[in-house]
Amino acid sequence: MAKAFIALTVWLCLAFPAVAAQANKADTKKPARPGWSELKPEQQKILAPLSTEWEKMDTTRRKKWVAIADRYPKMKPQEQQRLQINMAAWVKLTPEERKAAREKYQTLQKLPPDKRRQVAAQWKQYQLSLAAQPELSPSDPPAPPDSQSDTPTATPPNSGTATAGVPASAAQ
Repeated sequence: MAKAFIALTVWLCLAFPAVAAQANKADTKKPARPGWSELKPEQQKILAPLSTEWEKMDTTRRKKWVAIADRYPKMKPQEQQRLQINMAAWVKLTPEERKAAREKYQTLQKLPPDKRRQVAAQWKQYQLSLAAQPELSPSDPPAPPDSQSDTPTATPPNSGTATAGVPASAAQ
């Protein structure tokens, strides 16, 4: 029994430093690359909306954005403008919203091509309905409740009204 205890103690003394060394290696991981200062001035200009988030990104995401910045000069002006708008919007999202957007994108990518076309057509129809009703926008806050009466007024079904910036056709 004493020999077993001594053997166990010796084994622990030898094994613990090896385990601790591996734990230290895991704790000291390399910083994500490239750093903001390592980007070319043109890349920094293109990726400027992401500058505040750059240090929070992992290496994989940084490399994807650098690849997009490298393709940027070859894009049409409309594509460049859309990219700038989308980057600015992306930075404003919370981490939870970003995660949900990534998951939604991955879900859409897994759809068969005909289903993806159908979803795209529905989205385009929704966008056109918003353009037809310029007073409504998806980012509009809902109207405040009527302060003159304490009882909510009922809206008849199919009255053509919209809720919270969503056209009546999409709200139903």
